[in-house]
Amino acid sequence: MIYLDHNATTPIDDEVKNVMVDAFSLFGNPSSGHTIGRAAKAVVDNARKQVADLIGADPPEIIFTSGGTESNNLAIIGTAYKHQKGHIITSVIEHPAALNPVKWLETKGFEAAYLPVDSNGRVSPEDVKKAIRKDTFLITIMHSNNETGVLQPIREIGMIAREYGITFHSDAAQSVGKMEVGIIDLSVDMLTVVSHKFYGPKGVGALYVRNGIDVMPLMFGAGHERGIRPGTENVIGIVGIGKACETAGCNMPFRYDHTIKLRDKLFSLLRNELDVKLNGHETLRLPNTLNVSVKGVKGNDLVEKLKDSVAFSAGSACHSGTCKPSPVLKAMGLSDEDALSSIRLSVGKDNTPDEIRTASEMIIACVKELKNKR
Repeated sequence: MIYLDHNATTPIDDEVKNVMVDAFSLFGNPSSGHTIGRAAKAVVDNARKQVADLIGADPPEIIFTSGGTESNNLAIIGTAYKHQKGHIITSVIEHPAALNPVKWLETKGFEAAYLPVDSNGRVSPEDVKKAIRKDTFLITIMHSNNETGVLQPIREIGMIAREYGITFHSDAAQSVGKMEVGIIDLSVDMLTVVSHKFYGPKGVGALYVRNGIDVMPLMFGAGHERGIRPGTENVIGIVGIGKACETAGCNMPFRYDHTIKLRDKLFSLLRNELDVKLNGHETLRLPNTLNVSVKGVKGNDLVEKLKDSVAFSAGSACHSGTCKPSPVLKAMGLSDEDALSSIRLSVGKDNTPDEIRTASEMIIACVKELKNKR
């Protein structure tokens, strides 16, 4: 099996796995004052520093969570709780883990603006500025899109948010660990980090909360994680995300260059044999992500036919035999036909040129076979 679905999840890196195995012996509660508890607290503190170092934050600004969904909910709803009413700015292409909390807040009396994107899948900073109202208290725009990999103008949006004194959150689940992401350069107040997107364990994530930013907890208990996220820390998972951040930081230049070369090679091979259209910005996207529409076939049919040989994702969701085109691709102006024919191929650090060549050959052959059956 050739794995080209790294935006869905990644395999755990061996170095990460090893430190997690070692952490099983640290069974103490990090809140306990005795030696066993302090040993557990020491590795949690070290992991906090590892996460902070990767994005250029201070360790106390890192709040450990159960993953991206919790981090996004904590950032969005936790900020809203501080205001009780008001206006939120987001975009139509956000992950459901950000869109759905905003939609839920609308049922509680909050109001929201859902900004469009252009044909390249990018939000306009000018649209952000125009959408600001006197009662706007939060802007939440993703750093990169999970389907297309398109990078958003976060720095420009962050500067606008600072100018108007509005809290700014960015979901960087797909970006951190794949490319350089620095909170100072981006001017964000909160940033979502997800372990399993860059060779760490599932079920653990982090939320960067800038010093001075108030976030209400979504759960109530003891004073863990600055009182923002109560509950005894998941020591083993936290050790894993910490090591994943450390190895990502040490290997970032190789990972970036390696994946961008494989991504572009894959596109070139497919384009030479098939009628394919790139979905998203040609250059302003994640180094590992390729979303294309393959004329004449449905993406889900390709995924199904190749499920035992090449792992990748389709751009449309199918339930009970009915396929719905991706809202992200529709927002970019794609027709239903092009959206339904889209596939997402996301390469990783361990993929090889030979795998890319073989995978492209399999996809090309499958497309031709499906077309011949029509």
